[in-house]
Amino acid sequence: VDVNSLLSLEKQLVCPICLEMFTKPVVILPCQHNLCRKCANDVFQASNPYLSTRSGSTVTSGGRFRCPSCRHEVVLDRHGVYGLQRNLLVENIIDMYKQGTTSKPSVEPKLEQPMCEDHKDEKINIYCVTCGVPTCSLCKVFGNHKDCEVAPLNSVFTQQKAELTDCISMLVGNNERIQAIISHLEETCRAVDENGRRQKSKVCETFDHLFALLEEKKGEMTVRINSEQEEKLDYIRGLRRKYSDHLDNTAKLLETAIQTMDESEMALFLQNAKPLLQKIVDGTNTSHLDKLQLGYENMDHFKANFDHQRRTLISIDFIKCTDQSETRRSIHHYVSMLA
Repeated sequence: VDVNSLLSLEKQLVCPICLEMFTKPVVILPCQHNLCRKCANDVFQASNPYLSTRSGSTVTSGGRFRCPSCRHEVVLDRHGVYGLQRNLLVENIIDMYKQGTTSKPSVEPKLEQPMCEDHKDEKINIYCVTCGVPTCSLCKVFGNHKDCEVAPLNSVFTQQKAELTDCISMLVGNNERIQAIISHLEETCRAVDENGRRQKSKVCETFDHLFALLEEKKGEMTVRINSEQEEKLDYIRGLRRKYSDHLDNTAKLLETAIQTMDESEMALFLQNAKPLLQKIVDGTNTSHLDKLQLGYENMDHFKANFDHQRRTLISIDFIKCTDQSETRRSIHHYVSMLA
């Protein structure tokens, strides 16, 4: 086995959380990626901070987190991460790899160590705690870091790697919480959209019913006006016919009177004049004909006062309630809990 093969194999055996070679037991996720069981439990706890634990073992009724390699959602049962299947194949490969590297130390790859910029022949082998940078021993003895506090590279490496691991777990958990907030907001958007359409439909239905009532009332009031209008018109038309008939009779009587005036024979004239005079007197008498009362044509008594109804319509509004403010407060509380 050459060095490149060993390096490639070692990369495949590195946990994406602790960045170290997998520590047994190794669990396999549904997406076929692997994690140390401890790292899987750390990610699970970071993603489910409100679930109770006991001695590091999950005792809840399940939970979920996302695979750090592919973001696939992993749903756990009541056993938590202990319900995930162990990847015995990877564990065996780790055992064989460790045995191979122990029995054949000559093939162990030597990583190139960076050199100090100020002292070209010196390797960087210590860490300056004061400046927060790795450096070499000469820099500590008489260089830029002679008055600084230093520490071994391996101890700082282990410490910062542990801090980075914790930060990764925290970041994974934070991303899970943010995703939960986004999902809740999307669900709320859909609910608002659906509720808005439903309420608009109800408002339109209510106004349609109100329009129907107004149309019905308008029809009833119009019928009442039409009824009196036709009654008065019929009476006026009948009275007009009577006056027209009376006028026709007096016109004929006038024609007869003019013809009688042309009569030169006195006896004949006198014979026709007396009854004609009586007819003329009767013709000028219109007391038997009805007279229209003053203001008979007036229809103002059908004038309606809609001021009260107009004010009522203008004041139409939604029922005032505190449900919306309560809903907003609950959403803010939910977001703050997740954050």
